[in-house]
Amino acid sequence: MDNRLTITDHRTGKQYEIPVEDGNIRAKALKQIKVTPEDFGMMTYDPAFLNTASCRSAITFIDGDKGILRYRGYPIEELAEHCSFLEVAYLLVNGELPAQDELNAWVTRVKRHTMLHETTKKFLEGFRYNAHPMGMLISTVAALSTVYPDSKHVHDPVIRSRHIVRLIAKMPTICAYCYRHQFGLPYIYPDNDLSYTANFMNMMWKMVEPKYLADPTLARVLDILFILHADHEQNCSTNTMRCIGSALADPYVSVAGAAAALSGPLHGGANEEVLKMLDEIGEKSKIPAYIERVKKGEVKLMGFGHRVYKNYDPRARIIKWAADRVFEVTGHNDRIEIALELERIALSDDYFIERKLYPNVDFYSGIIYQAMGFRPDIFTVLFAIPRVVGWLAQWQEMLLDPEQKIARPRQVYIGEDERHFVPIGDRGVPQAAKV
Repeated sequence: MDNRLTITDHRTGKQYEIPVEDGNIRAKALKQIKVTPEDFGMMTYDPAFLNTASCRSAITFIDGDKGILRYRGYPIEELAEHCSFLEVAYLLVNGELPAQDELNAWVTRVKRHTMLHETTKKFLEGFRYNAHPMGMLISTVAALSTVYPDSKHVHDPVIRSRHIVRLIAKMPTICAYCYRHQFGLPYIYPDNDLSYTANFMNMMWKMVEPKYLADPTLARVLDILFILHADHEQNCSTNTMRCIGSALADPYVSVAGAAAALSGPLHGGANEEVLKMLDEIGEKSKIPAYIERVKKGEVKLMGFGHRVYKNYDPRARIIKWAADRVFEVTGHNDRIEIALELERIALSDDYFIERKLYPNVDFYSGIIYQAMGFRPDIFTVLFAIPRVVGWLAQWQEMLLDPEQKIARPRQVYIGEDERHFVPIGDRGVPQAAKV
């Protein structure tokens, strides 16, 4: 096979041979296409990176048309069924699933770093009682950069590994403290006898009982949800993490930037929007009327469709199974009945089938989180806890890639050509009036 692309520029009649690597061409190869020697050269114009690859990555594979998601080659379904979240975190960061002794050492290492410096708690106390947990999370993670100044040595593998573990360990603690701050509740120290998710639930909800014991089913479901959210290729927040990290910023401020991107309603806030939609529908009998409003463009069908997936989101299948396990513990939930009927009607309607609008990971996750006792304003924080693993894995991969430099996209300039200064008294005066 001749791995090259022949491009004919009909403006000049010249032909160019562009090498094809991994099924793609390098954008920089187009720079040789010029009308005159003084030209900058051809660029691609791709708003929102709809068809531009900014990196070569070995972490996450997605085939949106087939509904496939794999971490390091492992199908997400197998990892969710057989692994703990920290086992998957090890896989994403280190490239391979751990042996038992490696997993034991990794879990012990993470647990050793779950505590927050006491000054960080004082920092949290400076927020208003009604501060949004996501804003508190972003600010607190960024503040940790000052607590660990050696984290700026991003090319030192020992230091880098230490701070990767610290961030994975401290995210649940920070998130739980942000939540409890809203209610004026005392912060609960980590209990390292518990699993990663059970410990998070302990720090969230422990009151006066001597020892908080999370329901094992709910703790396992939360573990699975964390696995599903751990990474998702080059999404908005991951792209932000890589972009900030390319300037060699330390991991704390880089994660804070990624979390800021996640906080947007088009990224991490979609599952809360699903709950609002289900409340607006109210009951199953009103679903057909709501569907018609969607078709007319009056409202959106939240939790359906995805930028990447043009098939059923594989994570949504697992979450749908998890929902059944949760409601066996928490009892019946009217929202799940509306959601199931909404999914059934939408998936049998040609309008949605033709547009390949299938349920995504957000469609059921918000219902599950609320049934487990989480308030909607903390949903995005729940997203950030596992996603920090993906951010850090991608950040580390970027740092170790010799082709990566500081991110600096080009632009297509459409502004004024050269013009010259006009004294303020003459500005806005019509030319005819000057004569």
